[in-house]
Amino acid sequence: MYDFAIVGAGIAGASLAAGLAQRGTVLLLEAEDRPGYHATGRSAAFWTESYGGPLVQPLTTASYDFLEQHGLLTNRGGLTLARADEAENLERFVRRFEALGVRIDWQNRAQIEARLPGLRSEWTCGAYELDCRDIDVAGLHQLYLAEVKRLGADLWVRAELASAAREGDGWALTLAGGRNAAARVLVNAAGAWADVVATRAGIAPLGIAPFRRTVVQLRMGCEVPNDLPLTMGFDGSFYFKPESGKLWLSPHDEAPSPPCDAAPEEIDVATAIDRFEQVIDWPIAALEHKWAGLRSFAPDRLPIYGFDGQEPRFFWFAGQGGFGIQTAPAAADLAARLLLGESAGAIDPAPFSPARFVH
Repeated sequence: MYDFAIVGAGIAGASLAAGLAQRGTVLLLEAEDRPGYHATGRSAAFWTESYGGPLVQPLTTASYDFLEQHGLLTNRGGLTLARADEAENLERFVRRFEALGVRIDWQNRAQIEARLPGLRSEWTCGAYELDCRDIDVAGLHQLYLAEVKRLGADLWVRAELASAAREGDGWALTLAGGRNAAARVLVNAAGAWADVVATRAGIAPLGIAPFRRTVVQLRMGCEVPNDLPLTMGFDGSFYFKPESGKLWLSPHDEAPSPPCDAAPEEIDVATAIDRFEQVIDWPIAALEHKWAGLRSFAPDRLPIYGFDGQEPRFFWFAGQGGFGIQTAPAAADLAARLLLGESAGAIDPAPFSPARFVH
């Protein structure tokens, strides 16, 4: 009988397992051959405080010290571009995050053009986040998995949850391949499969929906500056960033998808390139690589951390969208505190409670 069984060994499950293994026995279950195969292994790998919105920002900000202390961040800078008809809304965006303590500055046309030579004329203003960083996602994930191992928690791969039933003071778990396990608390950190896992445990799903996100790697016909900022459209239609002399580009697509091993669609790849060419006049030499991952959102697009309203031994740790990696340290700390019955600390858990979906 484990104290905690966590379904999903991506960044969510691994970070939480590392926090809980100091205080109890933990079983970490991964359906694939290796942890981090899906969303964690396909991240565009950046940390920026405005990403996810004002309610997610405290989690992002609170994660910075852990990421920095472990050498997982590299200076990047983040630039959000806007057209003239978006300037008023962009100004409100800047003021809102300034009020939250984010170092973000309004940029005029001359300032954004200095950062992005070749910028097309319709982009007239921007917002620059000085503290935006690249994240070593693989390093972060391996750090947590190493801590899980060091603390004696068990990691089982090829261990898909087939069903879970309440039995005595915990759960009887049936896994693919006929293996069984038991745990006092079942934690749902299954990403795109979160509602599937809930259903298999007899828990009402919360409407966590997976969406496909496409990324392409381009070899450019010009030099890509190493200090090029992460560049995003204020309208949410693109982002791009340098990576080892190449360019990573996404159309910021959100195509509804069943939980699956996501693959890029050709139309999304073409859309990404078309949108990039509308931003900047840089020649593309070759499309070198393309991939897709799933980002999973609750109906209100905030993460879900907390015990299920109907089943007090079922804990939700899901719906973390595209910001699950940049918020991982703070989110895992908050969830561990809730699971252990401790004070929530500096971050208010109320906006993330599953109770908000109970009508």
